[in-house]
Amino acid sequence: MTFRRPPLIQASLLSGVACALGAGLAWGLVFVVPLMLIDYPPLLISAGRYLAFGLIALPLAWRDRQRLRELDRQDWARAFELALIGNLLYYCLLAAAIQLADAPVPTMLIGTLPIVIAVCANLGRGGIAWRRLLPSLAVIGLGILLVNRHELGRLAGGRSVEDYVLGSLLALGALACWTWYPLRNAAWLKGRSGLASTTWATAQGLATLPLALLLFAGISLLVPSPAGFDWPLGPQPAKYLGLVLALGLLASWLGTLLWNRASTLLPTALSGQLIVFETLAALAYAYVWRGEAPGLASTCGILLLVLGVILGVRAFRAG
Repeated sequence: MTFRRPPLIQASLLSGVACALGAGLAWGLVFVVPLMLIDYPPLLISAGRYLAFGLIALPLAWRDRQRLRELDRQDWARAFELALIGNLLYYCLLAAAIQLADAPVPTMLIGTLPIVIAVCANLGRGGIAWRRLLPSLAVIGLGILLVNRHELGRLAGGRSVEDYVLGSLLALGALACWTWYPLRNAAWLKGRSGLASTTWATAQGLATLPLALLLFAGISLLVPSPAGFDWPLGPQPAKYLGLVLALGLLASWLGTLLWNRASTLLPTALSGQLIVFETLAALAYAYVWRGEAPGLASTCGILLLVLGVILGVRAFRAG
């Protein structure tokens, strides 16, 4: 006798997967926009993105003003901390890494997030035997090795070894920021059980706005403009404004909204695996922007990374 899922469960599953796919497509944009704005300083791209995100949060804050008034000083201090490290610093490092080393390698490194976060959480809790994680970590390591080998073979096309190495180090810094963020954020929310997730997300958006304005001011005062750069909107103002607004709306707001929706519709074990949509979208956008298909080594590396993440998430959830 064949068991069939009830129609409502099937519809919920399909809707959840579609939302996770939409979130991945939105988040993938953050990896290709720095290539589209290659003449713009990474700090300016990050400031523009999060200024747009902060402005989008303003009308949301007005609608949620009653619950926002219930936040205390510690809540706002934590919101500013998370916004500074998890938003501004993270994307500054990532944008700089992409401009130096191109998109695929930073994308691969950030794509290991589910495993890195699981390992860091496991260090604190000891919740799963390390032997269960070793297969996935080995597969991910091999995938990164293959992609790096392919990218090193492309250095003759204009990027130096120094740029490639520095870009990879900056990407590791971005990985550290985005590993710290969900762990810190989750720990705070567990201690504040009455805090609504939507209110907390809006609070972080509001905290991001003044930080983005300060970043703009700091860049203006302390960072020399590139030769021929028309500050602050650069040589292509319409393109810059359009892309940072797209990042603020799609990557920072819509992506989070869709992911939250997917998380409510799907089992946690499944939604955790579907974060690979972000990595796949980012790589697809990067290769389209380059106008080329990934080589055999990169293709194998991508497949191994996705496989490793899936194996790792399954092992951690099963444990």
